[in-house]
Amino acid sequence: KTSDFPAFFTPSSGLPTSTCVDDAGQAATLLLSQLRLNLTSGMVLAVPVPADLAAEGIQIEEATRKAVKEADETGIRGNEVTPFLLKRINELTGGESLRANIALVKHNAEVGAAVALELAKQAKQSK
Repeated sequence: KTSDFPAFFTPSSGLPTSTCVDDAGQAATLLLSQLRLNLTSGMVLAVPVPADLAAEGIQIEEATRKAVKEADETGIRGNEVTPFLLKRINELTGGESLRANIALVKHNAEVGAAVALELAKQAKQSK
């Protein structure tokens, strides 16, 4: 339900989405259409962290910039970057980023389950 692509710890990145769906049923219809057309491209269902559980945007941005700079300065590369950034941003935000990340994981599971149920229902109805 957003035309603004979500950021990792906050509901808004300031970047637009190419498509927006209003509910799990619409998301399922879009996915089912892609499957039926045998399209080989991927699809991102970007789900924002609920606003009331989001971390404070400015604090996260500052912590992220600092952590990225530290990673670069210390030569952290490849698959070591993400774990370093998550840990360092958590330290710099006093746990706010971890709290927001956990809320996002739970919300993603809820939305994913709702889309999966709708997809199964629509696929069954169309046979």
